Amino acid sequence: MPASSLSVASGPDDLVDPLGSRLLAAATAEFAERGYAGARVAEIARRAGVTTGAIYSRYRGKAELLAEAIDHATTDEFEALFTDHRFEGRMEDILRIAGSHLVERAGTAGPGSGLLLESFAAARHEPDVAALLRERMEDRHGNLARVIDAAKASGGIDAELDTTALVTFCHAVGLGFLLLEVVDRALPDSRSWEALIARLLAAVGDPAAFAGPDAP
Repeated sequence: MPASSLSVASGPDDLVDPLGSRLLAAATAEFAERGYAGARVAEIARRAGVTTGAIYSRYRGKAELLAEAIDHATTDEFEALFTDHRFEGRMEDILRIAGSHLVERAGTAGPGSGLLLESFAAARHEPDVAALLRERMEDRHGNLARVIDAAKASGGIDAELDTTALVTFCHAVGLGFLLLEVVDRALPDSRSWEALIARLLAAVGDPAAFAGPDAP
């Protein structure tokens, strides 16, 4: 049940394009602190140590800069999950591990969390932002749908269940955790949460496929 926000990304692109990385880091901080409406391109330029012309030479406007900032501030959950030491090679395990990550990441989320929340708020009034978020949610929908369909093919998930319904449920849970972070809501301990996730997953497929480490 992947959340829609993840840890700060860093990698080879930061070395290849240091100016671009500075711009996006500055944009991430500005959007997260001031929201989309309050963010100013001039302030992003000041934070990055460049002119506003340097920004407009790369981006058509604030909405496009926001989209790039979201991509820069988040990593792909499936890339991270495939390298998780608990992943045992079954596609359905990704759902179990992703669900447990929701609690494990609580309180440790990077600026991508705040940025995403501000983006959703802005999307209510800014059609360009709404379109950008829809595009990125569609990408994540497709990634998760492929995982679920592969698990159906292997028997881990009941093939009769609707893939879109399962993807929507997973995204709803993940986005809900973002809201809980805002109000600093106390969360269950990771063991109790993993037990619940295992029970839910067992209900949609073969219980043995989602048996936890303490299962007989």
